Amino acid sequence: MNIQYVGFTVATTSRTYSFRVLDAPEQTREFTIKIQLGVFRSTPLKFQDGPDICFTRLKQELQRETQESRVEPRLRIGEQDIQEYLQRRYPRKRS
Repeated sequence: MNIQYVGFTVATTSRTYSFRVLDAPEQTREFTIKIQLGVFRSTPLKFQDGPDICFTRLKQELQRETQESRVEPRLRIGEQDIQEYLQRRYPRKRS
């Protein structure tokens, strides 16, 4: 499986990141992941983190996927995703 970042679009209240997943030769799926723009102002999450947090979320979803339960093509980044990402990406330094 190969996950490719395609780009993003900006709307009034959100950014939507697009990915293409190549499962096997000639088998491609498209995914979009939306983040509310307010998140970038109210948390330490930076615009530069957008593609990475979305990639991480998509990768997690794909790893849990089964034949009976396929990943939805449209996902959203929620508060829990943000907190988990920030803890991994910007761990607090011990004093």
